[in-house]
Amino acid sequence: MKERILSPSPARGALKGPYEYLVLSVNPGESLAEARQRVREHSEYGKWELERSRLYMGGVRMYWLRRRVMVVERTA
Repeated sequence: MKERILSPSPARGALKGPYEYLVLSVNPGESLAEARQRVREHSEYGKWELERSRLYMGGVRMYWLRRRVMVVERTA
């Protein structure tokens, strides 16, 4: 299973909102239960939410998770 985080660019952030994305790709040989567990852990502990899941012809599954980018402003 591969994971990669896509951070928002200024142009894309204006169109899609202030989100950052995590893309999980699961090979056909890996178990579906393990992939579901991984998505569940990310959503529970990392505050990610599932935006999209796709099953491709070769059996590869991809999951797009997103979470809102927290902008912290300096107070002093």
